[in-house]
Amino acid sequence: MTESVIPTRVLEGVELPAAGTWRIDPGHAEVAFIGRHFMLTKVRGRFTAVDGAVEVAENPADSRVSVTIEMASVNSGDQARDDHLRSADFFDVESNPVATFVSTGVRWEGNGGSMTGDLTIKGVTKPVTLTVDYLGYAQDPWDNHRAVFSARGRINREDWGLTWNMPLAKGGLLVSREIDLELEVELIHAG
Repeated sequence: MTESVIPTRVLEGVELPAAGTWRIDPGHAEVAFIGRHFMLTKVRGRFTAVDGAVEVAENPADSRVSVTIEMASVNSGDQARDDHLRSADFFDVESNPVATFVSTGVRWEGNGGSMTGDLTIKGVTKPVTLTVDYLGYAQDPWDNHRAVFSARGRINREDWGLTWNMPLAKGGLLVSREIDLELEVELIHAG
């Protein structure tokens, strides 16, 4: 007799994912960034190769997250810009093919909270705090149990040595220092 999986649980009146290991579904994960060009126009990009897992603990505040991002997978919709982002001016993917995020703390209340972790880009590790929302649970047509999360935060790219820029004739910079991060992630229950 096969043991049935209980994919969710109710804590303090809120449905949350069951404790256990939940793997990122790379085909349904987006790590996106938004910067400003000429300090005016939003430029959006994303990484298409993301992998990792969430260890959901009985107490959500004890949960852990580990993510790996292949930096060469950057896609902003412009080949010349993507090649520049992969160069030594920015991500230097030849020497630093991956970025990582490892959580160091979680605050949780209801169906949301915040997560602090160490983000490593180009060999530089700095703390980052993300606001996290649990969007819900779904069972797909292949009987996989999925938990869906959204997260967002803001970083100063120069903290990771991503300092390339050009001054503008009337003041300001070509590329903003502040970068917004937006994550949409489907996790599959792995046990």
